Amino acid sequence: MQKHAYALGMIETIGFPALIAAADAASKAADVRVVTYQGADSGIVTIYIIGDVASVKSAVEVGTEAAKRVGQLRHSHVIARPDDHIIQMLFPSLLKKAEEKSEPSEPKVVKNIDQEKPKEWTKTSLQELREFANSYEGFPLSLQEISSAKKEDLVKQISRFLAEKGGDN
Repeated sequence: MQKHAYALGMIETIGFPALIAAADAASKAADVRVVTYQGADSGIVTIYIIGDVASVKSAVEVGTEAAKRVGQLRHSHVIARPDDHIIQMLFPSLLKKAEEKSEPSEPKVVKNIDQEKPKEWTKTSLQELREFANSYEGFPLSLQEISSAKKEDLVKQISRFLAEKGGDN
């Protein structure tokens, strides 16, 4: 059972105006995200809030008070680090997005540079060389070093990097 590093907060009201007031106050009170709302019978609606545990607790408290002022509050609750099954039940699309982000992406290769002809790289613009260097995971220079590198140094670094990799992409 995997647990998340964030918390799930819920505020349940009777009536939509109280729900909107609670969501507005909660999102302004702390660094949280109001993910969605869910309606039930008889005007019962619930908002779901995610963020770090302390922020969600604070946001739910503020949202609860706002809901009481505007309409009827039914209940509020915070679950610290909910289990995957809870998140999957409530927000199936949220887990799909997280899985898509965690999948390794193919490194993009700048097509304007012929990797087989290093002597031709001196004719390539500095910007294209920088994009080429940035496209490789594990390139020995940081983004800042790449952006400030001279053309000759960048050509040498790219040549050395590709030679160490064996020339494959």
